[in-house]
Amino acid sequence: MPSADEPFALIIFGASGDLTRRKLMPALWSLYAARTLPEPFAIVATARTEMSGEEFRRRMRETVGEFARLQPPSEGVWERFAAALRYVPGDPADAGLYARLARTLETLERARAGPPNRLFYCATPPSLYDDIIAHLGASGLAAPRPGGVTRIVVEKPFGRDDASARALDRQLAATFHEEQVYRIDHYLGKETVQNILVFRFANGIFEPVWNRNHVAEVQITVAESLGVETRGAYYEEAGALRDMMQNHLLQLLCLIAMEPPVSFDAGPVRDEKNKVMHALRPIDAARVEEVALRGQYGPGFAEARPVVGYRDEKGVAPGSRTETYAALRLLVDNWRWAGVPFYLRTGKRLAKRASEIAIRFHRTPHMIFRRSPGGVEANSLVIRIQPDEGIALTVAAKTPGPDLRLGPVRLDFRYGEVFGGEPPEAYERLLLDAIHGDPTLYARADWVEKAWQLLQPVLDAWSEAPGAPLCAYEAGSWGPAEADRFIARDGGSWRKP
Repeated sequence: MPSADEPFALIIFGASGDLTRRKLMPALWSLYAARTLPEPFAIVATARTEMSGEEFRRRMRETVGEFARLQPPSEGVWERFAAALRYVPGDPADAGLYARLARTLETLERARAGPPNRLFYCATPPSLYDDIIAHLGASGLAAPRPGGVTRIVVEKPFGRDDASARALDRQLAATFHEEQVYRIDHYLGKETVQNILVFRFANGIFEPVWNRNHVAEVQITVAESLGVETRGAYYEEAGALRDMMQNHLLQLLCLIAMEPPVSFDAGPVRDEKNKVMHALRPIDAARVEEVALRGQYGPGFAEARPVVGYRDEKGVAPGSRTETYAALRLLVDNWRWAGVPFYLRTGKRLAKRASEIAIRFHRTPHMIFRRSPGGVEANSLVIRIQPDEGIALTVAAKTPGPDLRLGPVRLDFRYGEVFGGEPPEAYERLLLDAIHGDPTLYARADWVEKAWQLLQPVLDAWSEAPGAPLCAYEAGSWGPAEADRFIARDGGSWRKP
């Protein structure tokens, strides 16, 4: 594991793509500007696009100016960072590229002292993973150099179903050891998501009520106000279930439902998350409609302007049945959570952008405030992941006046107000963890396989039954009306963030 002052080289495949432009390079620069990036370092970028190293550095300067959390205080500071950038054009399917990368890395490593630590990053479409992994193995680049470590970061989606995920894991295992593989889910790098464990296990007042005796239900929402934008072709292959539910939302469920780990080390934390996956009640293929619902947005309004429906988006088939909205009702069959429904929903073109976890507690067992005609609203705890990161607890209080009337009061903690400034981007934390060899916030192979196994009956039902319900909803709404009936069967209703 490299220490804070050990050198490393980061090799980015797909360096001309959106992920590198919007996330990776801004995160690397912000780490450097905050003086948390180990030095000396080298960033070796590769893509099919032909350009010189000077042109690549110019593009990255524009990228940092547009997307980075921190801006260069001077061009001199930027030039010191840019001196570490290299560009090697080439096709990931061409074995010759890997020979050129090897020569570049060896030259860089000879020019400085310290161990040859290398981190390969697959910022490409998943269709190129096979070529990259196979060529890294055949070229010898996957093997750690004497005295150094070698790792690979793989972006989601990790396969598109149970079978393809297992095939990807077999290929990774044939080239890398599991401890070298980092499957990245950027949601786990968000400050509020990391704080779930601190909130739960560092505050003694919450653990006694974090169970079926006190919790009535849990709702996890990841809503997006945008449509598919320029990603129509990708979304046609993915859909909401694969794109968001299989990874982000199930990870959040595990953080809420897991037992206390013996320590905050990678092994114990990931072991407890895996126990939750094993405890999730399997979905009966014959009863998918009882636990899963899908929808697709039609025309509507977003920010007071008219927008087209999904089937009219670029790259989308006119008769597409791909879901842009998905909802699940899951049960965790263990002692802590038996009988507590976990509702998960995600969608495109919803009323607003919001990601949150809402925990609703049981009402008080006896109503003594009979003069309050509205009754007492159940207590709730809401963890806001984005935007406006924070945590809010809703309790009942007497409203001012001579009559005994109750009203909800929200005790609200906002990260920006308490800690000041903008929280670090998720990729900053996750890149630093991968460089230092800390996999705590990365997905393990067995977790990924269990997630696909859980959702496979839903994927099969939606793909094998063309006539299965696909509920329409208006762009700019909170989803299909059927989703309200879906949760109302248990006497509940969706919370509006």
